[in-house]
Amino acid sequence: MPDKRMTIDEVVSELSDGMTIGIGGWGSRRKPMAFVRAILRSSLKDLTIVSYGGPDVGLLCKSGQARKVVYGFVSLDSIPLEPHFRVARQTGAIEAEEYDEGMFVLGLRAAAQRLSFLPTRVGLGTDLLESNPRLRLVTSPYDDAEQYVAMPALHLDVALVHMNRADQGGNAQYLGPDPFYDDHFCLAADRRFVSCERLVDTGDFL
Repeated sequence: MPDKRMTIDEVVSELSDGMTIGIGGWGSRRKPMAFVRAILRSSLKDLTIVSYGGPDVGLLCKSGQARKVVYGFVSLDSIPLEPHFRVARQTGAIEAEEYDEGMFVLGLRAAAQRLSFLPTRVGLGTDLLESNPRLRLVTSPYDDAEQYVAMPALHLDVALVHMNRADQGGNAQYLGPDPFYDDHFCLAADRRFVSCERLVDTGDFL
């Protein structure tokens, strides 16, 4: 098995201005903050950040490196709306693309399956159809002729995720109870990088 280990700074050196970067985790939990801090130390700019957001999104808004944020929410749990993101959103410092949490994961799944969109009933009758110009309605080609929301694919240039443990070949394992969509982030991305709490032998996964 090839050794795929890299330093945090080596990972960030693979990133470039204008990239669409998916950041895994859920709110303030299980965020790859070592990657985020390395981005903050870098000169990267004009980034599109795709995330169930928490401190990652807030810090990248505060630093001015996020040009656009695509999100299902941006929260610190006990603080419902991350304050740096809130300021950036209210002042127009970023472009914001908001989705329902269920829509968001469908966008990742569509990208993972190399589809341009997935149909869903999620969002029907909501203001998202008015506030998000990317959302469209589609009609079923079958006899029911039902209308659905077309959730566009959220394709990522890079996914950054954090796991409990991983081996040197890049296999990784999540052991927590929180909502887990990091596999969707990875499958929706052209490249993916994993940070971990502990490096283990492959046999330890069994």
